[in-house]
Amino acid sequence: MAGLKVLFATSEAAPLIKTGGLGDVSGALPAALRAIGVDVRVLMPGYRRVIGQLVKVKTVASFDNLPGFPSARLLSGWMAHGIPFLILDCPSLYQREGGPYQDAKGHDWADNPLRFGLLSKIAAVLGSGASPLAWHPDLVHCNDWQTGLAPAYLRLEQGGAPSVITIHNMAFQGNFPPATVQELHLPPSCFGVDGVEFYGHMSFLKAGLFYADHITTVSPNYAKEIQRAELGFGMQGLLAARSGNLTGILNSIDTDEWNPATDVYLVKKFSAARMAGKAANKESLQGRLGLNIAPDVPLLGVISRFTHQKGLDLLLEIMPRLVGLPVQLAVLGSGEAQMQRSAQGLSHRYPGEVGVNIGFSETLSHQIEAGADIFIMPSRFEPCGLNQLYSQRYGTPPVVHATGGLVDSVVDCTAETLKDGTASGFVFKGMTAENLFTAIRRAVYLYHDRRKWKALRRNCMAKDFSWKSSAEAYRAVYLKVLGR
Repeated sequence: MAGLKVLFATSEAAPLIKTGGLGDVSGALPAALRAIGVDVRVLMPGYRRVIGQLVKVKTVASFDNLPGFPSARLLSGWMAHGIPFLILDCPSLYQREGGPYQDAKGHDWADNPLRFGLLSKIAAVLGSGASPLAWHPDLVHCNDWQTGLAPAYLRLEQGGAPSVITIHNMAFQGNFPPATVQELHLPPSCFGVDGVEFYGHMSFLKAGLFYADHITTVSPNYAKEIQRAELGFGMQGLLAARSGNLTGILNSIDTDEWNPATDVYLVKKFSAARMAGKAANKESLQGRLGLNIAPDVPLLGVISRFTHQKGLDLLLEIMPRLVGLPVQLAVLGSGEAQMQRSAQGLSHRYPGEVGVNIGFSETLSHQIEAGADIFIMPSRFEPCGLNQLYSQRYGTPPVVHATGGLVDSVVDCTAETLKDGTASGFVFKGMTAENLFTAIRRAVYLYHDRRKWKALRRNCMAKDFSWKSSAEAYRAVYLKVLGR
């Protein structure tokens, strides 16, 4: 196992730049792999915010003659915590105002195929015999559609390394017009069912799923779900055909950053052995959001994008009934305008009971996880999810829909699971407002049984969500692909 070298290609990595779960994984998994002896280097684009956050930055290669692509440089640098990065520096493609994928107004960059085609191409070059670097990876690990063309390019490169692609969310596929094949200098022969063609479009994700040597997803249950029509998004047939090379590995979390005993964002730190600080965080959160200071009323927490996927429309629908239980609600998030207006409307209708903060705040997200009594996460689908993991670590049992990684990480609280010490939340099946209401009501009833609630919180906080076991599982996949 010694000497295993992996190029980890991604479009984002925390804390350099992050838009969601992909950024969290790309920031944490490479560190965990290095901790178990895998020599990982992270390849990502040189966005405006990225290069200045690295140390010991130097140019290690130039790419001036790649057909169809602008000139680019490859920089090497290090994160302060010891992770080596390879940064694709191409100012015309990456040095822009806005986010990694969209402009400041939320519109996709028109040249995204070129931007992420180049990222995929460089990943393939570095994984081939044509690499200008002395360091040669044994395997290239790609992530989501943005690096999905790398496995295709690797098949075309002389001596290309094998590849693995991780699906973080099947809903994002990188589908573009057929002419993109020619523009990115892929052979016309690859534009077919056995290749990059997807319902008349050229698909980055389809390319990765077809050409990669192995596919992973971010939870075992999601690996099963995407082989069915409901969550396969048109690619379920291909995924089912490749099920022998498909592995689900549950994401983990940064247990140093998300640790109530050391969390710098909390007004008072706490642990499973010393829980008094949780009540102080609840009172502080109630004050910050303009809620009534009511220690005995269960406080529901939500941190989410306001989208159909996340199921918050059902929560907003039943909120008038929930207030009558009674409960309070603390919400942090943003997204669809209508859903934002509905949430804000509830805060005006129920002052002191519903507090809504539109936007994102790292500080407030930690404070909601710590100060809430119950976390609500009714996603219609969820490849893995992270907030249900954070919640358990902070002694805040989550209410979740039975889907994706939520099923893999939350054990429904019943008399039996509470007795055997496995219960860690409340799981409901069937995506309806009534089923969500019933699950939350179950949680509220148990909250008022102090002995059982204490046992449930203790179960939550005892679970191990560190990256070590996930890293071991990824290493096992790498070795399987390499035949070691």
